[in-house]
Formats: sequence, C-alpha cells, structure tokens
Amino acid sequence: MKSDDHATIDVPESSAAAKGKAPLIGTPRDQKGGFKKGLGILDFLLRLGAIVSALAAAATMGTSDETLPFFTQFFQFEAGYDDLPTFMFFVIAMALVGGYLVLSLPFSIVTIVRPHAVAPRLLLFISDIVALTLCTAAGSAAAAIVYLAHNGNPNTNWLAICQQFGDFCQETSGAVVASFVAVVVLAFLVMLSGFALKRH
Repeated sequence: MKSDDHATIDVPESSAAAKGKAPLIGTPRDQKGGFKKGLGILDFLLRLGAIVSALAAAATMGTSDETLPFFTQFFQFEAGYDDLPTFMFFVIAMALVGGYLVLSLPFSIVTIVRPHAVAPRLLLFISDIVALTLCTAAGSAAAAIVYLAHNGNPNTNWLAICQQFGDFCQETSGAVVASFVAVVVLAFLVMLSGFALKRH
C-alpha cells in the first residue's frame, strides 16, 4: 500500500443539517393533531354556550313568581315555580347540568392541549350523554306543564291559567326554550366527542 493512500470515512450529517432538510409539509400525525385541536376548541366554545343556556333556564324558572293584584280576606292568588314539583325538578336538574358543564371545562382544555389523549374525551363523551338525558327529561316534563298552563285540558277540568298569570307563563316558557337550546348544544357535544374518538 502506498503511503499517500487515504481512507474514506463517511460522516453522518448533524441533527442541525437534518433539520435544515426536513420537509415543510407536516406529517399525517401532525395534521391529525391539528384537526383534533380544532375539535377541542369547538368543544370548549359549545360548552360555554351550553353553560349559559342551562344556567339561564334554571335562573329564569327559579325566579318565576307572580301575584295577582286582587285577593280576598282568605285567599291570595299567587303562582310560583315551587307550587309544582315538575318545575322544582326542572330547576334542580338544569342547575346540575350547568354545574357539570362548568366542571367539564378543564377536561375540555386538556383535549386542546393534548389532542391525542383518549381518556378525557371518553370521560366527556359518557358524562355528556348523562347530562343530555337529564336535560331532555327536565325540559320535556316542564314543557308539558307549560302547555297545560297555556291551553288547559277540558277533559280533566284543568283550566288554563296563563290568561291570569301572564308574566309567570312567559318566564316559564322562556326557561323551557333555554333548556331545549342546552339540549341541542349537548347533542352536538356528544356527536363531536364521538367523532373525535372515532378518528383515534
């Protein structure tokens, strides 16, 4: 062997050089994470809307009360939500749903920070179904009573009271409408969580 022969040594590129040649297009996992992060942001915003609807329904129903300006020596004509067990159930149920939605906000934030985490989404999915069921039951039961208050039932001699207690009926009707807005938003949240879990 001649003394001027040189050995060839392959030196791997440094990490900096490799980073310089990294492709500009994100990997499929990065794109998937960005999509799920967007779903997490939408989930958070929908929860804020559901909180407003649920608490507004509970507060409106809980403050519904009207006393007629005329009364006798022995009777005073007054209507309040606590006169009907259905309306009391409505207030408690909507307050529970609103409280749950407030407590669920940190878990929703986790799905934004960690879009690939499965456990928070699964927990929200199951809990949202329970909240949706409770909210639907409360809204439907209250809607039946509000319907009777507006129209009565001649077959059972139940008289419509909304001609006398107009403000009371207006407040209870608004509370029922707000509860069904919360039902719609919760249904979207359940579908959103199910869609996000399906893409894992």
